Amino acid sequence: MTKVVETFELYGKEYTLETGELARQAGGAVTVRQGDTMVLVTATASRQARDIDFFPLTVDFEERMYAAGKIPGGFLKREGRATEKATLTARMIDRPIRSAFADGFRNEVQVIVLALAADQEHQPDAISIMGASAALMAAGIPFDGPLAGVRIARNTDTGEFIVNPTFDEQEGSDLDLVVGGSRDAVYMIEACADEVSEDVMLAAMAFAQEALGEFCAAQERFLARLDITPMEVVLDEAPSWITERIADGAEKMNAALHNPDKQARMADVAAVKEELTELFTEDETAEHSKHIRAELKALEKRTMREMVLSEGERADGRTAAEIRPITTAVSYVPRMHGSGLFTRGQTQVLSVATLGMLSEWQRLDTIDPAEGKRYIHHYNFPPFSTGETGFMRGPKRRDIGHGALAEKALLPVLPVEDDFPYAIRVVSEVLESNGSSSMGSVCGSTLALMDAGVPIKAPVSGIAMGLIKEGDRVAILSDIQGLEDFLGDMDFKVAGTPDGITALQMDNKASGLSLQILTDAMMQAKEGRAHIMGKMMETISVTREELSEHAPRIITIKIPTDKIRDVIGTGGKIIREIQEETGAQIDINQDGTIFIASKDTGGEQAARRINLIVKDPEVGEVYEGKVVSIQSFGAFVELLPGKDGLLHISRVAKGRVASVEDVLSEGDIVKVEVIELDDRGKISLDRLDKPDAPEGAGGGGSRPPRRDGGGGGPRRSSGGRDGGRSSSGRDNRTPRRRG
Repeated sequence: MTKVVETFELYGKEYTLETGELARQAGGAVTVRQGDTMVLVTATASRQARDIDFFPLTVDFEERMYAAGKIPGGFLKREGRATEKATLTARMIDRPIRSAFADGFRNEVQVIVLALAADQEHQPDAISIMGASAALMAAGIPFDGPLAGVRIARNTDTGEFIVNPTFDEQEGSDLDLVVGGSRDAVYMIEACADEVSEDVMLAAMAFAQEALGEFCAAQERFLARLDITPMEVVLDEAPSWITERIADGAEKMNAALHNPDKQARMADVAAVKEELTELFTEDETAEHSKHIRAELKALEKRTMREMVLSEGERADGRTAAEIRPITTAVSYVPRMHGSGLFTRGQTQVLSVATLGMLSEWQRLDTIDPAEGKRYIHHYNFPPFSTGETGFMRGPKRRDIGHGALAEKALLPVLPVEDDFPYAIRVVSEVLESNGSSSMGSVCGSTLALMDAGVPIKAPVSGIAMGLIKEGDRVAILSDIQGLEDFLGDMDFKVAGTPDGITALQMDNKASGLSLQILTDAMMQAKEGRAHIMGKMMETISVTREELSEHAPRIITIKIPTDKIRDVIGTGGKIIREIQEETGAQIDINQDGTIFIASKDTGGEQAARRINLIVKDPEVGEVYEGKVVSIQSFGAFVELLPGKDGLLHISRVAKGRVASVEDVLSEGDIVKVEVIELDDRGKISLDRLDKPDAPEGAGGGGSRPPRRDGGGGGPRRSSGGRDGGRSSSGRDNRTPRRRG
């Protein structure tokens, strides 16, 4: 195989497509490079079609930690199951390419993206969409390409859009938009934004569409240089007589679909399908059962779509822009830090918020520069939410994707770490589902965060929009239910505050989706979001002023970095004592920032003790201290934890004493004043509550305090008490966080 390399520059950045050297036994193998970030994308199809009624496409994004010069964490030191980032990237690639395969194609297709190098500057996900398209076409697999993917950021100073920004360029942007599609149509959109207006978002989409055309043209130049042998396939199509026989049931199917209750409608539709199945003989059913099932589903789809376009009525009786009934509640679950219950029609989500120490942030073991995040959103979709049974083996790709979307929607409104030093986790439990549970999670989670007392910048609501398009006839649907998602042409989710969009996701199954349709859908979504927000605000309109009594209170203090070892103590002795005695949890960063968490007054006690440890006594200050050691020349008195001063024998009593033990014993509490601090930190004290010297105790005579070593200071290792200070060995680095 001849090596072919296509290098091109677009929008100020250089790219390379290459094939013919790596993975030569794969159906198609293309290496894509931007900067020093490189991915190898392979596409392979089975030779024989499978006898199934769906298209068996799988997409995997394989992260290799060597790509970023890292060794995997954990005990095994080997990559295991896909990370959340890898799963989201695989979904991002899958969504645009899946719609570009012909109906009836049943050969198994596997696309594998292997991240070979990640230069910590250029992002690998968007360019992998172009790689998948090129690999599929190089393999000769029947695929309506080329397709590409672009990431769009915006320079907030100039308003200029940036194509495939670096990580640094992305940091300064208020928009992170990924668009996948062809030069003529958009198939996939994924966005996170800092309350960006609809006008800005639409302008970014239009710019992305132009950029897609440029990348598709570069891909065509590359593919034109290859010797591609088209794959011979036979599409799985039902015989025309099956379609004709089933078409007679359109009227009954229409009647069955007119039912607002999901379970009842499904039962009615199933009954119609069962009745239509009886039109076929046993032999016909045995030979063509797959095609009969497919045509029955096609009848349901055609009937539903025609009902919307011709009658202007949806299955549950709503008009196109009508939102289902909404009820909300907060503090639904006892003892939680915050909870919100959001019910819209037959979709119900319970979101629960939990607050914790910043040390409980999530560490990310990926090839990206980000080390972790303090805001975590998890989404769970159990089988009972749709009245079904099924295996529960941890989160599926869909669960991870919906949780990530809700996380994106809420991330821009969260308080910064300095103002609210908590790690935040929200879990959304889908208890009932009939469409748009991800947007229900956004709404329920907003309620939970406000209930928990998290000072969010603004509340966020979300809505899912749908589309029915037949030729020039178009219907845009607000708040789609499951049936309209499965049988419609678009799933367009928009989340945001009253001031702008925070997250957006779209999957499109219709060709020729125009910018005008997107504009109309976004404006209709804005009205829907406002309606939903109004219902939410009826339950809780502002964030609670106080945290839940069950949530930890976090106190933040700052100490000089040279005092950190004094707070930690030898082997962590002092900090452990403080935690054990106060019940508080303490985290110390290398910059001297200390976070103290507790659910009672233990945090305040711990803060006072730490402040005492780092405080330096000053001349004139008065202390009531404990005598911790007695020497022939005086007594050492503890002024602050870890800090002693010397009370010379000449100042322990009124008059002269021969021995300090004549008037003091270890453990006595005495009132003293700091009278001198020398340049070595030695502290000299005077006793304020001096007793009279005992009779006959003055034989020894007294001398003034020595200034060359008899003074006190930071305690040394004596009397069995802790003197030295050393780090506990904990990793106190302040990590780079997102959120």
